[in-house]
Amino acid sequence: MSRFCAIVLSGGTGKRMQSSIPKQYLMLGDKPVLAHSLLAFENSEVDDIIIVCGKGEEEYIHKNFVEKYSLKKVIAVCEGGKERYNSVFNGLKECKNTDYVLIHDGARPYVSNEIIKRNIEEVKKYDATVTAVKALDTIKIADKDGFVCSTPDRESVYAMQTPQTFKFELAFEAYSKYISMLENGEALKVTDDAQVVELFTDHKVKLIEGEYTNIKITVPSDLKKI
Repeated sequence: MSRFCAIVLSGGTGKRMQSSIPKQYLMLGDKPVLAHSLLAFENSEVDDIIIVCGKGEEEYIHKNFVEKYSLKKVIAVCEGGKERYNSVFNGLKECKNTDYVLIHDGARPYVSNEIIKRNIEEVKKYDATVTAVKALDTIKIADKDGFVCSTPDRESVYAMQTPQTFKFELAFEAYSKYISMLENGEALKVTDDAQVVELFTDHKVKLIEGEYTNIKITVPSDLKKI
């Protein structure tokens, strides 16, 4: 049987939330944002959960999330890094006997069991999958001066979500190469996990169907959207 581990990232500060409290700890209904994300994986088919949090917040996570919500699948709570990619790599290094890894933003509290299930089913076929939805609006590409230079076909434009799911060895190989490159002083900005795999392996990433409700909490009004 294949073993699946969810890495839930919970180290953001959420400056755009206009709050002194990190957005993942803000209340959404009767539970914090992060609790919704963690419980989604706790009640799914994944075997293990790793929580990556801000520096010095490990005890807080244990007490206020792992213990309070009786999260039995959490095998590690580890410190994140300066950037998201550092945090993902720290989470990958905590995986134990993992065949596949689902990387999820803790600030996406509406991830459904159906999305998680689709990731688990599809990654076994393709080794690299990303949750995505078709763009609803027309997208314009601008030049450096802010003028429109092209309009891509909306049918081929997708908005990325999480989880993004990979065969463990594939994700670890890609992130190891990326981190090594950065440590050698080379600069290359990436914006999601799929891009790391695209850049540092020869493996294609398969888009799988997400849900428009699977939003990331970014601004205060997001807490009232659904």
